[in-house]
Amino acid sequence: MRFVNPKADREALFSRPGTLLVARPPAPPPTPAPGQPGIKSDYLQPHPDLFVAVLDSGQVLAFNGHVDLGTGIRTALAQIVAEELCVPFESVTMVLGHTEATPNQGPTIASASIQISAVPLRNSAAQAREYLIEKAAAYFGLAGSEGLQIRNGSVAAPDGRSVNFGLLLSDQTVQLEYQADVPLKDSQQYEIVGKSQPRVDIPAKATGQLSFVHDVRVPGMWHARVIRPPYRGRDGGDFIGQSLLSVDESSVVGIADDIKVVVKGDFVAVAAKREEHAIKAMRSLKLRWKPVPNLQPLDNLEKALRHHEYNERPLLNQDETEPGVESGVSLKRSYVWPYQMHASVGPSCAVAHYTNNGLTVWSGTQNPHMLRVELAQLAELSEGAIDIVRYEASGCYGRNCADDVCADAALISKEIGHPVRVQLTREQEHAWEPKGAAQLIDIEGSLDTQGRLLAYNFVTRYPSNDAPSLALILTGVRSNQPRTLQMGDRTSVPPYVYPRMNIASHDMAPIVRAAWLRGVSAMPNSFAHDSFIDELAHAAGADPVEFRLQYLREARARDVLAETADKAGWQTGATGSRGVADDDGILRGRGVAYARYVHSKFPGFGAAWSAWVVDVAVNVETGKVSVERLVVGQDTGMMVNPDGVRHQIHGNVIQSLSRVLKEAVKFNDEGVVDHEWGAYPIMNFMEIPPIEIVLMDRQSEPPMGAGESSSVPSGAAIANALFDATGVRYREVPFTPGRILAGLATAQSRVPSAEPA
Repeated sequence: MRFVNPKADREALFSRPGTLLVARPPAPPPTPAPGQPGIKSDYLQPHPDLFVAVLDSGQVLAFNGHVDLGTGIRTALAQIVAEELCVPFESVTMVLGHTEATPNQGPTIASASIQISAVPLRNSAAQAREYLIEKAAAYFGLAGSEGLQIRNGSVAAPDGRSVNFGLLLSDQTVQLEYQADVPLKDSQQYEIVGKSQPRVDIPAKATGQLSFVHDVRVPGMWHARVIRPPYRGRDGGDFIGQSLLSVDESSVVGIADDIKVVVKGDFVAVAAKREEHAIKAMRSLKLRWKPVPNLQPLDNLEKALRHHEYNERPLLNQDETEPGVESGVSLKRSYVWPYQMHASVGPSCAVAHYTNNGLTVWSGTQNPHMLRVELAQLAELSEGAIDIVRYEASGCYGRNCADDVCADAALISKEIGHPVRVQLTREQEHAWEPKGAAQLIDIEGSLDTQGRLLAYNFVTRYPSNDAPSLALILTGVRSNQPRTLQMGDRTSVPPYVYPRMNIASHDMAPIVRAAWLRGVSAMPNSFAHDSFIDELAHAAGADPVEFRLQYLREARARDVLAETADKAGWQTGATGSRGVADDDGILRGRGVAYARYVHSKFPGFGAAWSAWVVDVAVNVETGKVSVERLVVGQDTGMMVNPDGVRHQIHGNVIQSLSRVLKEAVKFNDEGVVDHEWGAYPIMNFMEIPPIEIVLMDRQSEPPMGAGESSSVPSGAAIANALFDATGVRYREVPFTPGRILAGLATAQSRVPSAEPA
């Protein structure tokens, strides 16, 4: 069975002879927790939530509401289903993210696909297995099912008899109601899970088959381009959606006789049958805009965030100090994280077809079910009339313009009466994609007189990241007033045992358009946590690894840190250049950091445990930082596809090194300045260091989110290595050559024995 039309084919399964289905009545749509992206929906799926369909041919279809963002979950989810059903891996086809075919399991975020959303798949496959075994026992005339085994689409008896699924299903359509408490295979019996499996999506991509939404074509399709307002990357304020003065449609008349111009509020688009005509019209259309208020200055992020209006939200207040303990060394530090881009290599694209019967959108979204809520508002349709067919898109590890371009296409298709493909430009993607939010963290902490951890006061400032789809804001369908979300608290509690802690988040309205980016708020918070613990270790005269091991709460955290340090050949008490360059003008140092990504509504829950040991070299003349070696350890619990976990870690390392060493969005009075790659540099292949990976053997433990944790220690690990190399503490990312040279110059101007503040 080839899954061509997810909606129609899924409906057909409920009446197809020779099919075993595991489904449940459609659950109410999830209500996003405070601070989680998305909108509450009242739409109820009209059909049961289908998880697994076993066909009489031995083929298996499995359905999951999350999508593959290039992380390989399509392969890993198929492994889980194949393992529990005891069928060949090749017989399982995964259907991901199609709104009318898959259950609503919320957005694909926080590395939760294997840890959380795969649970119903695993249970459903086990339930189907047990049903087939029971049917086989009856077929063989046995009193019980002991000794029966499923192999390659058949059930075999101990006496050598076998029966295939086709005979067991006997041209019936069997629907089982999903059960959460079914017997699962023991991990010691696994033959597929825990074994590296080549990714199923790679061959089609390598041979140019249809995989990406950019390549979707439908009959009668037109091409469209949008023209964004001049307030680049801003989506909150009275002027949003209210600034367009006039459109001179005569300026595009001579391009082609089919040019259509769509104008609604500040939303402007052009469409034509031929793509080159749409592009020319986009460049030629004359518009007049009102002057808009200047964006507040963001060249000094610490100042901007410190003076931005906020709501204080206490998170944790505890005091377990022993009587008589006195404070010794006290430190007060601030850490700054910049706005950063997702910087998808391919600008976002979507295809939409609006008809009297509804709306179909071919999309690269990571949030299909909640995107449908926004499209229903925009197109004035019920959610049930909207079908989102999910294809792969450019990598993002967070929210880029994929949802925005879907809304663009839906609105344009409705207005012009044709299916339409919308492709953003590089400049539009860079300017308008919701940025990873900036962050400011203040910490006051102390050691007692014995050099032990004592107190920790932590405040994180985080401007929100709601970012509704642009078409909703520009047309006035949604309010142009910014919303404050509770998203700054990820991994806000340090992993170390401080007897006295006060943790708080200052929740802020957005300054510029922002949305979640890999390690949302946890990466900056951990940058602060593990830079600060390094400073305390230095103040205590302790080895950075031994000091951390002494105070880490979790045994598995200690294990992964110790294993990583051992793999890296960590030498207790050894130090780097500490500001004294070698004969070649190079400073060298080594840094360590640990983190566990803790996400979702505070206090949240943890994903994998991760640790970094990194070796850096700093050129004192140029300020350039080179990473010479990197050892990354991770405890992911059960690894469904170990190679997939390794690939995830490699991707995290490359992206997070780029973010820590190079990336920061620049702004002027109008908004985003960085419109092309020359203005927003990312790490290139020649700069990627040797990466060694330590994977903890925890196959008997539940799987944890593998995708994001290994990126979270990056900022602190590099900052700590830079201190070991230069003797300077760098507390603002990115560590660009200019920032390194400024730190070195400041250090040289001070008394040599004093540590730079």
